[in-house]
Amino acid sequence: MAEPIHVEVIYAAADHQELRRLTVPAGTTVMQAIVASKIASVLPEEAIAADRLGIFSRRAAPDDVLADGDRVEIYRPLTLDPKEARRRRASGKG
Repeated sequence: MAEPIHVEVIYAAADHQELRRLTVPAGTTVMQAIVASKIASVLPEEAIAADRLGIFSRRAAPDDVLADGDRVEIYRPLTLDPKEARRRRASGKG
């Protein structure tokens, strides 16, 4: 049997965050940890998307294998294009 590892699954909304700490077998993938955390039950339906996952601020694929201590991050969709945000800041409008 695989040794257990400790991981976190987190989703940060604009007004709150959901954090789940769990123990899973070694060899667990990003998506398996998300499912095991049951975090999807408290998130918007479209929150979990393969292109918006990371481990410690680095992009991750759903089938990436986790290491002990990893933090799986589920990112929100962008509400403003980063280029547009820079333009607004540069013009003093935002």
